[in-house]
Amino acid sequence: MAPTENNKATLSPRRWFFWVVIAAAAILCASFFSRDDAVPIVAAKAERTNIRSVVSTNGKVEPLDNFEAHAPIGTTVKRILVKEGEQVKKGQLLVAMDDADARSQAAKALAQVRASQADVSAIENGGVREEVLTLHAQLTKARAAQDTAERNLAALQRLEREGAASSGEVKEAQSQFDRAKADLNLLEAKERERYSKPEIARVDAQASQARAAYQAAGDLLEQLNIRAPFDGTVYSLPVRQGAYVNPGDMILQEANLSKVRVRAFVDEPDIGRLTQGDQIEVTWDAMPGRIWQGTLSSTPSVVKLRGTRNVGETTCVVNNGDLKLLPNINVGVTITTAEHQNVLTVPREAIHLENGNTFVYQVVNHELQSRAVHTALSNLTQVEITSGLSEGAVVALAATNISKPLHSGLAVKVVS
Repeated sequence: MAPTENNKATLSPRRWFFWVVIAAAAILCASFFSRDDAVPIVAAKAERTNIRSVVSTNGKVEPLDNFEAHAPIGTTVKRILVKEGEQVKKGQLLVAMDDADARSQAAKALAQVRASQADVSAIENGGVREEVLTLHAQLTKARAAQDTAERNLAALQRLEREGAASSGEVKEAQSQFDRAKADLNLLEAKERERYSKPEIARVDAQASQARAAYQAAGDLLEQLNIRAPFDGTVYSLPVRQGAYVNPGDMILQEANLSKVRVRAFVDEPDIGRLTQGDQIEVTWDAMPGRIWQGTLSSTPSVVKLRGTRNVGETTCVVNNGDLKLLPNINVGVTITTAEHQNVLTVPREAIHLENGNTFVYQVVNHELQSRAVHTALSNLTQVEITSGLSEGAVVALAATNISKPLHSGLAVKVVS
């Protein structure tokens, strides 16, 4: 059946509504596609915060006061009286090694010392006691013989003047007196200088040698019976009881670990940023979350090759009251070279450098505008802005599509 006029009138508004919807959809699509040129970007706000400039590197823990005991001779470890990690007191016996031969050497050296002391005493007193007594007796006899010869000579000389004695008798008496006087002079000289200079020098040398041997024997005994030189911790004990050790083998290591030295290895480009007194934080993977603090006590004076890195060595002293930091462990080191409080910062990715000029792209009305800025401190994540940007300003970090480079005037939409 053909449609009537009433049907035609009814359908016309419906068709009109349909075409209105189609037109509206077209307008919306056109609007959507016209905005499709806006580049999605990641952005952040300039905000006030604290910023630190740091140097991060690795380091090694060393004891400050360290004592190492080595085997002085080849011998056997007789007794071990401590355990690794044990706290010890000054003077405490830690390890005893076989010292029988050393004691024998010490006894022989002591005998030599006493013999040399006797020789020195003999020199100082003109000989041993028997020699001194004999010499005194000989001197007494020689003096008596000289007195007798002198009186006999005087009597004969008087008799010769009186004609009662011959000149031959007088000459004989004179000869006897001269011999007696010579004998006395010889004995008196022997009393004054019993030993010659070479003999004295030989005895002195023997005495010095004997004392040195005794001292060496005493030192050897001390090294074979190891005692703690100070209060501390035995942190290394690589030997076992009954084992044989060769000369120079390490026996034990002791240190006072209440304070330790951390030696950090700073890469060459960062050395110029270091200043004595910089704050240092030390971390150890074995104790996550724990931080030890100290200050830089020395800056590098030379650059050395360490593995594949050119580094300078710095040191700091760290309090280690709970003795958790152990010698020879590898640690992480963070050195704060500068720190500013409550300053304006932006993420490092927001900073651009072109022809020596530093700038950021600020988002203004969905469009990027280049803003020249001045910067100060920076670290791995943040840069301090000293001028050119206000707090709360939104700056572009990067386009979500890396093929879309940022530039001034670019239409953008912030996605995060």
